[in-house]
Amino acid sequence: MNTLIDVAVADGRFKTLAKALTAAGLVDTLKGAGPFTVFAPTDAAFAKLPAGTLDGLLKDIPKLTALLKYHVLAGKVTAADVAKLDGKTTKTLNGETLKVSTQGGVKLNGQVHVAKTDIVASNGLIHVIDSVLMLK
Repeated sequence: MNTLIDVAVADGRFKTLAKALTAAGLVDTLKGAGPFTVFAPTDAAFAKLPAGTLDGLLKDIPKLTALLKYHVLAGKVTAADVAKLDGKTTKTLNGETLKVSTQGGVKLNGQVHVAKTDIVASNGLIHVIDSVLMLK
C-alpha cells in the first residue's frame, strides 16, 4: 500500500501541498512508519491564501515547516475519532493545538471544514480540508 505522500500525489488535488512538503523537507517524515493523520489542504485551499503568502512561506522554511506540521497529528485519527473530539483540542506535530467542532460538519479552529475523511494510506490517514490552517 502507498504512503501518505504517494496517496496525496496520486490524488491530484494536493500539488501545492506536495511542493510545500518537499520544500520543508517533510516528505521523508510522511513516508516514514507513522502512523500520522494529515489534514490536507487542496490546491484550491492554498489558492484562497492572500497574494504572496505561499511564496513568502516557501522562502521561510522554518515558518513553512511549522505551518505544515500544524496540519499533522501523531497517530491514526479516524473521522469517528475526530467526532469524539467535539469541543476539545488536539495537539499537532508542531506542538500547537487545533480546536475541533462537529456542529454543522467537522470544523477545525471554527473555520476550516473537513470536506472528505479517512483516505487510507499505509502509514496513516488523510482528511481533506477546504482551507489552510494558519498559525496564530
